[in-house]
Amino acid sequence: MLRLAVATRAETFERMREPLAQRGIEIGHVETAERAIPLGESPFGTYDVGLVYPSRIMEGAVADAMLDVPWINDREAILRSRNKADVLARLGNSDLPVPETVVVSNPADEADLVAAFERIGPPVVVKPNSTTRGVGVTVAHDLDSFLGIADYLDLVHDYRATGDRSFLVQEYLPDARDYRAMVLDGEYVGAVERRLSEEQRANGRWKHNVHRGAEATGVDLPSEHRRLAERAAAVLDIDYLGVDLLVTDDRTVVTETNARPTIDSAAKYEVGFWDDLAGLIRETSER
Repeated sequence: MLRLAVATRAETFERMREPLAQRGIEIGHVETAERAIPLGESPFGTYDVGLVYPSRIMEGAVADAMLDVPWINDREAILRSRNKADVLARLGNSDLPVPETVVVSNPADEADLVAAFERIGPPVVVKPNSTTRGVGVTVAHDLDSFLGIADYLDLVHDYRATGDRSFLVQEYLPDARDYRAMVLDGEYVGAVERRLSEEQRANGRWKHNVHRGAEATGVDLPSEHRRLAERAAAVLDIDYLGVDLLVTDDRTVVTETNARPTIDSAAKYEVGFWDDLAGLIRETSER
């Protein structure tokens, strides 16, 4: 039986276990974070292939060296997808629709910040360049509020150990529908729409991240949205990718991607999803 290393014990791990076992693939948890690992001996078992390179890059490098396996999404894929500005620049240069965005590298002059705000026009979304799950994302409705947010980010970025000192200023699309499309080995395999309840919206919530309380409902995306997600994955050259789409009445844009996407319930994917995933795992193990 093929052995697959998985660096998380969250929802994805449990949902994968039985379907992949039925297809001759045993998954095991490779715990890389919040522990002490002697470098002279590996605490990990023997594996043939890894799913996704561990999220903590430093500890992940140790696990990668000890496991010595190919990953479906390797270190470069994780770093590329995590860098939101890089993703948007690559997609935009390939003529894929993306939101109007300015990347700011701190410390930036106030004149540059004002120019970024005025270029996008209020309200603007402000988001750290490399966080996930909506962490640190906010909306500024006026220039003073925006500059105050920038001040706080500057204080955070002033800490010497902060690796990423950039953030994005992006157009706000308040009425857009929010979709996460999954692409596996170049092919669309399913999507969910992330929705807030009426009560959440009435209480001022606007982020559609599932980890912040949004509901993910399986949907049948139209073909043009499927092709857009596939094109995004092809441009980024990532085999296993979540592609976030915002859809308004007159346009569709790719806002972010996630090379560590959560696998949802099988009912939200196309028929044959688990067969396709098993096929990609076997293909990767032979690299």
